[in-house]
Amino acid sequence: MSRIVYVNGDYLPEAEATISIFDRGFIFADGIYEVSAVIAGRLIDCDAHLARLERSCGEIELPLPWSRADLIAIHHELIARNGLDEGGIYLQVTRGAADRDFAFPKETTPTLVMFTQERNMSQAPAARTGIKVVSCPDIRWARRDIKSVALLPQVLAKQFAAAQGAAEAWMLEGDVVTEGGSSTCWIVRNRTLISRPLSQKVLPGITRKAVLAFLDESGFSFEEREFTLTEALDAEEAFITSATSLVMPVVTIDGRSIHNGAPGPATLRLRELYLEFARTGGVLG
Repeated sequence: MSRIVYVNGDYLPEAEATISIFDRGFIFADGIYEVSAVIAGRLIDCDAHLARLERSCGEIELPLPWSRADLIAIHHELIARNGLDEGGIYLQVTRGAADRDFAFPKETTPTLVMFTQERNMSQAPAARTGIKVVSCPDIRWARRDIKSVALLPQVLAKQFAAAQGAAEAWMLEGDVVTEGGSSTCWIVRNRTLISRPLSQKVLPGITRKAVLAFLDESGFSFEEREFTLTEALDAEEAFITSATSLVMPVVTIDGRSIHNGAPGPATLRLRELYLEFARTGGVLG
């Protein structure tokens, strides 16, 4: 059965969904996106994703004519129409369609597209075995805090990883780990979780925020700082977080095992806490 998708006010079978060839998202990547997770038919922390959407749109002066309540309602309608039990909902808003010109057009109606994707996240086999990661240079632009649809550098990084049989790429500036191709990077040393500070160089991860909310329950402390690939290779554990990978253990980087090459206790505990959070409402206070 064809998915039902949302395009500019209409719910349509995916084969009937179209946008203009003049849409600025298509021509200039002039747009913002978000992905919210769905587990057991529940939206996970969607309000936080939409807050980040509003911030990103504000940073590029892209007006949002929909309220947060409007967007949440569309999410719920897509879940219902597609019978989605577990997976993600992709949302993309662009500046709309106008004849090609670099400067912002004076009058356009933003384009809003949303669709569902089924994924096995809570019982993903990789969560039991851990994933392989490879490193590569970070060639992205300077405003990584904006969740832009201009993802070609990440596409190249993820393809580089896939070609080597890895599930994710960790991007580097020198020896410093910046981010994963589509995730936040973490290491664990001496019962301390380490991840880099938020800034214009890194996307403020929603799952990152959730993990930090579980610190008291997890029994681990947090050190917010940059870390190097050299440190990661010598860490007790490594993992990534994102809306669709949740909390995912990393067991090798560039072919070298992290610690004993198996998911570690911190990662497994954090994943357990996240799944409990998701199944009992999925909204941070």
